Amino acid sequence: MRDLYEVLGVERQASASDLKKAYYRLAKKYHPDHNPGDKEAEEKFKEAANAYQILGDDDQRQRYDRYGFDGLRSSGMPGGANGFSSVDDIFSAFGDLFGDFFGGRASGRRGPPRGADLRLDLSLAFAEAVWGTTKEVKVTRQIACESCNATGAKPGSKPETCGTCRGMGQVVQAQGFFRVQTTCPTCRGQGKVIKDPCDDCRGRGTKPEASTLSVTVPAGVDDGQTLRLANKGETAPGGTTGHLYVVLHVQGDERFRRDGEDILTETPISFVKAALGGEVEVHTLEDECKGTATIKVDPGIQPGDVIVRRGQGIPRVGESGRGDQVIQFKVEIPKKLNAKQEELLRQLADELGEDVKEPKRGLFGKKR
Repeated sequence: MRDLYEVLGVERQASASDLKKAYYRLAKKYHPDHNPGDKEAEEKFKEAANAYQILGDDDQRQRYDRYGFDGLRSSGMPGGANGFSSVDDIFSAFGDLFGDFFGGRASGRRGPPRGADLRLDLSLAFAEAVWGTTKEVKVTRQIACESCNATGAKPGSKPETCGTCRGMGQVVQAQGFFRVQTTCPTCRGQGKVIKDPCDDCRGRGTKPEASTLSVTVPAGVDDGQTLRLANKGETAPGGTTGHLYVVLHVQGDERFRRDGEDILTETPISFVKAALGGEVEVHTLEDECKGTATIKVDPGIQPGDVIVRRGQGIPRVGESGRGDQVIQFKVEIPKKLNAKQEELLRQLADELGEDVKEPKRGLFGKKR
């Protein structure tokens, strides 16, 4: 995939206004209405929309600037790493923007109305985010009424073409030298009116339903990322269904600190073992983040020194392989010593030529 800034033809320091202007120029150039039947223009139209959807969102832009496309693979948004799947998705996402650009809904393009998108917040334990999980969530949404097949009209009847706008959904009013196009007040933009409404949905074409959905969380997701459940949002009367966006909130784990796909683990080690070397047991991500491993420590390890366990970090979302686990040593100094320990250390200090503090003495000159 091409660099998103390159797609829009802007510098990486471009402002939000510059991004919008660049996208306007490309959208106008490659708009399907201006290039009928041109598949190459349609692909460039999608590519530009995908780039603007990501860079036009501050959070996604920061994620892309830091991690590239890898940071977007589990975002789930229409402008995620996989891009828009159709031109209609672009018109749905940028309806207001196209109104500004071309003066009207997608430059006069009419299509079935699209249902509202829904958002759901989902909490995950740290291990669930690392290794993936499946969660059951409850959601209440508007779905198509089965009694009237989402038409809103009582079975045996059907909606009629609106006499005011003649099915256009819009009316034009003259105000002096100006002609203003507004939503039809009779059908409210639907182009049809219902004379005999359905008893089940009262003419709305949809009705609320509480349901339980299964959300598959891939391994390696991070806090704040979003999953998209396509066509699990609300259904528009006589139209299509929106999407359900699941925003992930990952709980922390004091044993691990995450940086992208790498993981940092602070491991305490005694000053004796740091000097002489040996083995230490460290926490790992294995066994649902409850695993341990024994690693060798060379003599003379210093506070803050690290050992890197390659490929033992966070799984890469949608890809093979994992990040690294970085073991950082925290050398612990004992706060209290018994008499023998103190004597041995003082002998070591003498051997090394270290000038250390004299021991405290009691009232009669003896060591305490």
